[in-house]
Amino acid sequence: MRLIVARCSAQYSGRLDTYLPEAVRLLMIKADGTVMLWADGGGSSVKPLNWMTPPTVIEEREGDDGRLASMLVRKFAGKSEDRLEISLVEVFSDVIHDMGPPDDEAALSKDGVEAHLQELLAQQPHWCGEGLRLVRREWPTDIGPVDLMCRDGDDGWVAVEIKRVATIEAVEQITRYLERLRTEPQFSDCRGVLAAQQIKPQARVLAESRGIACVEVDLAVLRGEREPELRLFVA
Repeated sequence: MRLIVARCSAQYSGRLDTYLPEAVRLLMIKADGTVMLWADGGGSSVKPLNWMTPPTVIEEREGDDGRLASMLVRKFAGKSEDRLEISLVEVFSDVIHDMGPPDDEAALSKDGVEAHLQELLAQQPHWCGEGLRLVRREWPTDIGPVDLMCRDGDDGWVAVEIKRVATIEAVEQITRYLERLRTEPQFSDCRGVLAAQQIKPQARVLAESRGIACVEVDLAVLRGEREPELRLFVA
């Protein structure tokens, strides 16, 4: 991982255009091509100001003094291209840390409820969507495992992310998985499903705007402790 602390400005263009004025910021570049630009404090203490997920192309330019002067991060998004242009006025620190191969890192363990939900939904994938059948749990990608990979009644691929409580971050997580999967021809039409005991209203709105289906599941029903509610439809 490369960490750069510098006085810089940034211009993003793509699905929307944004501009960050000159200030001291942290630039984080991960081995998988993820690029994140952080400020110190405020809302950005838990979320980067700008970021680009892999696959990306990173181009660097040096100034006349041989120091890093700018960085251009590009990513194809369908028929368009997202671009993050970073102008570095003064670099205070530029270091690279070897964090070892991804296989050696300790995966973030799900809490007991999420792990149990995943196990039960793997046995009963139809609760995530009519006609779904499980292909594999913990489907590996180079940015993390997809909880369940399934096929639907038309033999299409469906990626399922499982949470106890689904927030906007859960939507961002499955979005990253779908973006990564769809770079491979066999998964180009892969659909996403967010399954949780509770889905926050803001997360539902964001997910549905991105074509990601939302399913709330009842743990007691999955365990067989309670019959599912009967729904009566009146003409």
